[in-house]
Amino acid sequence: MIDIRPVFFIIGWLLVMLAGAMLLPAVVETGRAESESTVFLIGAAITLFVGGLLVAVCSSVRPHTQLYRYLTLRQSFLIAVLSWIVLGAFAALPLLLLSDTDLSVTDAMFEAVSGITTTGSTVLTGLDDMAPGILLWRALLQWLGGMGIIVTAIAVSPLLRVGGMQIFRIESSDRSEKVLPRAAQIAGYIGVIYLIMTAALTGALTFAGLGLFDAVVHAMTTIATGGFSTMDGSVGAFGNPAVEWIVIAGMVAGSLPFVLYIQLMRGRRTRLLADSQVRAFLGILGVSIAVLTVAHALTNAVDPLEALRQVAFNTTSYMTGTGYVTADLAAWGGFAPTALFCLMFIGGCAGSTTCGIKVFRLQVLFAEARAQLGRLLHPHGVYVPHYAGKPITASVAASVTSFVFLFIAAFAAITAGLGIAGLDLETAVTGAATAIANVGPGLGETIGPQGNFSSLNDPAKWLLICGMLLGRLEVLSVLLLFTPRFWRS
Repeated sequence: MIDIRPVFFIIGWLLVMLAGAMLLPAVVETGRAESESTVFLIGAAITLFVGGLLVAVCSSVRPHTQLYRYLTLRQSFLIAVLSWIVLGAFAALPLLLLSDTDLSVTDAMFEAVSGITTTGSTVLTGLDDMAPGILLWRALLQWLGGMGIIVTAIAVSPLLRVGGMQIFRIESSDRSEKVLPRAAQIAGYIGVIYLIMTAALTGALTFAGLGLFDAVVHAMTTIATGGFSTMDGSVGAFGNPAVEWIVIAGMVAGSLPFVLYIQLMRGRRTRLLADSQVRAFLGILGVSIAVLTVAHALTNAVDPLEALRQVAFNTTSYMTGTGYVTADLAAWGGFAPTALFCLMFIGGCAGSTTCGIKVFRLQVLFAEARAQLGRLLHPHGVYVPHYAGKPITASVAASVTSFVFLFIAAFAAITAGLGIAGLDLETAVTGAATAIANVGPGLGETIGPQGNFSSLNDPAKWLLICGMLLGRLEVLSVLLLFTPRFWRS
């Protein structure tokens, strides 16, 4: 049997840190009339109690300073999966206790999981007049979730060999199952980079005309490619072109591999734009913006520069999974929503805050397909697929293929489940896509850019919660826990 004490010891510390994060919105609420600070203090107290209890009960298993030496691969999988689920549940506590929103357990869990997975789907309305502490908590969840996503993608997933992520091993000679020392070192670098980028975005948005609070919230949710806003109308409600261009730059920055930012800090200045995945991502995004700009300008008789700004913002938002909107996409005709629906599956680069299939997996699949076509045309030829100039190993190819297949299968299963729950075809299909790709808004009148998820029934919301977690955890990690062999010694 798996010794779960180290798993809950680490989760306990994560809960302690989450409790500390709850104090920030409590401070923001202090002194306000009709203050909501109490709900955050109660949530922090409950979270701290449970987290501290787990740490105290499980601390005797090993010296915690060297716990990484004893973590097995299965324990690492459990930590990767359970931490997101448990943190999402406790993050919902302040939302559940709010007096002015009166959220149900389902709605509170939906909002919290959407935040911590950086999905950006919401059941809340009236954001323009909502308490600042609530808005800050939603943004803080996405900011923390985005940092956790990067650490998982760079430090944990490659060691667990999930979805072909072993391509991005920083120390390729390290064959051990250690997780924590690499994660701790990388988290330190990421924390510094994250703070610098957030501060830079905050300053730029303030200079562009946003108030300090709006600038901080949107900087946090932009760099996390999360999409929670302080306004029901999202970024479009500000009507500020300068803000939109700054947010576009922030979304692109959050979609690039943070491991390259770490190398940039170490003096390797040419690695970022020389990376094949970065070039492919920017190429796909650039071509998509160009095609959609022409289509939008011609179809809707829009000024080309105005069309470029609208298309650049919304295309970047959907492809990166951020979920900000500035326009009613339904008014653009049939081509634009269809194209954006396809782009939301791509996502950004591996090791970024984005989700989706990821560009590098598409590159691997393309290389495999091209090699297979060559073998069909010339059966006696030798065709070896390459990625970034290096041969793609059989294990990486199999891992990527398995991930993409299970990703599509999970999308189909969630779509069918939403149909059973009573949703119409457009809402079911785009809802499943936006959940598993962690995008935020779907398409159509119900869950599109002009609507939200509050009108959906509870079974549909729980399916979407599962979809958000499944997409954020890269599918394979979750499904592995349901196999009997995983639990055998």
